[in-house]
Amino acid sequence: MRTAVITGAIMLAAGLLIAPCLRAPPVLTGAGLTCRNAAKPMARLELVFGSGHESLTPASEDDWAAFVATEITPRFPDGLTVLTGYGQWRDSAGALVKETSRLLLIWYAPAADADTRIEAIRAAYKARFGQDSVLRADEPLACVAF
Repeated sequence: MRTAVITGAIMLAAGLLIAPCLRAPPVLTGAGLTCRNAAKPMARLELVFGSGHESLTPASEDDWAAFVATEITPRFPDGLTVLTGYGQWRDSAGALVKETSRLLLIWYAPAADADTRIEAIRAAYKARFGQDSVLRADEPLACVAF
């Protein structure tokens, strides 16, 4: 009897611990992602911009602010987040390049022209600041609520 009570208590505790993890997961259907509650399907975009290393003139805070205002915001006006940090990479000659980097994070509603808008931002940054690349990482749909 005592073993049954202890086993029951353990099962109840495990259920209480697991239950929050089981709440309203997104549902993939043939029509795409179905979100619950106030969430809606959105894609996640990360772009990493180098600020320029020793051989380049670094992008200043004013230069970056102007770039965001003229190139990014018009293409994704609903909102964005920029995080500044340290970055490093190995160039084609094998030298380790260290520079300040900016991570742009945008959640956006999927649209037919999204890829064109994203690539225009990358091309504009490379041209304006003499960069070889702008890292792009895409995440497929997720349920997002604000």
